Amino acid sequence: MSSDEKKKPFRSGSRRPDGGSSNKQPQAAVTDKPGLAARAAASKILGAVIDRKTPLDGMLDAESGNPAYRALGESDRALVRAILNSALRHLPRIEAAIDSLLETPLPEGARALHHVLVVGAAQMLYLDVPDHSAVDIAVEQANQDPRNRRFAKLVNALLRRIGREKQAILERVADVPAMPSWFLSRLQKDYGREAALAISETQLEPAAIDLTVKSDPEGWAARLNGVVLPTGGIRLAAFEGSVPSLDGFSEGEWWVQDAAASIPAKLFGSLSGKRVVDLCAAPGGKTAQLVLAGGAVTALDQSASRLKRLSGNLARLGMEAETVVADMSKFQPAELFDAALLDAPCSSTGTTRRHPDVLWTKGPEDIAKLAALQERLLRHALTLVKPGGTVVFSNCSLDPEEGERVVERLLADTPDVERVPIASGDWPGLETAITPLGEFRTTPVMLSPGSGFASGLDGFFASVLRRKSLGD
Repeated sequence: MSSDEKKKPFRSGSRRPDGGSSNKQPQAAVTDKPGLAARAAASKILGAVIDRKTPLDGMLDAESGNPAYRALGESDRALVRAILNSALRHLPRIEAAIDSLLETPLPEGARALHHVLVVGAAQMLYLDVPDHSAVDIAVEQANQDPRNRRFAKLVNALLRRIGREKQAILERVADVPAMPSWFLSRLQKDYGREAALAISETQLEPAAIDLTVKSDPEGWAARLNGVVLPTGGIRLAAFEGSVPSLDGFSEGEWWVQDAAASIPAKLFGSLSGKRVVDLCAAPGGKTAQLVLAGGAVTALDQSASRLKRLSGNLARLGMEAETVVADMSKFQPAELFDAALLDAPCSSTGTTRRHPDVLWTKGPEDIAKLAALQERLLRHALTLVKPGGTVVFSNCSLDPEEGERVVERLLADTPDVERVPIASGDWPGLETAITPLGEFRTTPVMLSPGSGFASGLDGFFASVLRRKSLGD
């Protein structure tokens, strides 16, 4: 093949010269090809995420997840997770790279072919997988699927070209935003283009591992090779091994909790002598914080299985809380509480570093529905505290529609509720996260602990609201 022929764009309708002779190979030999089952599982799961908006966590559950994933050994499962995380984090750039090498778009409806190409390209561009292995297995995938068999030559040629031109392709797509356009446009509207693009870039890296400790953060940071954060938690340096193997885990001295997620419970201050309800409690990280702050805590969740997990987590930490299985929107306590934490269901768009599927399984309509739900839950939460009582409302969405605007609407027509401004001086190192109205708004571009430690934290919103007493 001449150099000019090598650089010629590929036609998506190209057919194999042999008309699909790979059918002559014994089926067992193809099926048993090392690594093929893992790539096939990755392609299927990728399709479920981006075509059917199926959340990734459920499909990667070891007991009830996708059957193709559950059939794999642990090393292949790890490979599937790595492929999917890379593919979803870099999806717009991978698709731009593929499109740039095609003379004509892939046929309409050729989604299975698209997923094979994305999985192959993700390995070659962003993972330490040998190019020849990624290409060879992708071609086998195409040959095994009757829908894709006639495109096997295209798969082979396109991925081989990606291997040859890898650095040039990476440079060419480097300016492609790493978010779907619908969400990037929403961020630009609220944060400005420069900040939106910076947030987009942060999701390309996995989240750090942060810990909340019962006491002595400086001591535990020294013992675990970590650094103390402005939130009072600890950020670990990169390490090999499992979190449960770390010093202090089995003794219940700390628990894993992103720095941003640890903020809402801290906004109450001391809860000594107070009754407090955690309204969407599972899996229990914030519940543990409320117990640690001295509160008599009721942990409420509508899922009995999630509350069972919460109780197990508290038991490891040597803590106790009353647990109640209930739909919080209908919950009516016999006695009103002094304080309530509502970490409300949301789009989770602030957690894309650890959940890269979120932006591909959600859409504008989901944000609108969730914002309406949050407002209903917040209005009910305020009826659960005594006059003079406090409600902290929070969620892990980056979209102000699910945070600031929910509070704005409530305050506009609820005169017996007031916002309690958070003082930036109380949060050294996170002053920029306090809005002019005195609410918390973290984004993944905030928080740089220093050399050797990952930067950033989840996108979070939190507001402190007070139910006015009769004398106000």
